[in-house]
Amino acid sequence: MSKIKIIDFDDHLNSEYGKRGTKRREAFEEGFEAFRLGAMLQELRKNQGLTQEQLADKCGTTKTYISRIENNASDIRLSTLMRIIREGLGGHLKLNVEM
Repeated sequence: MSKIKIIDFDDHLNSEYGKRGTKRREAFEEGFEAFRLGAMLQELRKNQGLTQEQLADKCGTTKTYISRIENNASDIRLSTLMRIIREGLGGHLKLNVEM
């Protein structure tokens, strides 16, 4: 019978990408947050029954830009993100900083 070693996610990230503060880990964390933001916007848009084009029209941007955000292919300005959430989705953006 083989024993399965269970490690927590932080230990996994440390072994794969290095400890927090290292360049490789910071690059991973930044990429993950961009992915998460795109997935969150896509989920909110779909929950409201909007196409990418409809969301873009509501907040004054393009379907291509919405697609690029949802597919993690574009950096997004904070002011644009706030406009998409406020005007396009009818929500309010709250930020959280972890130290």
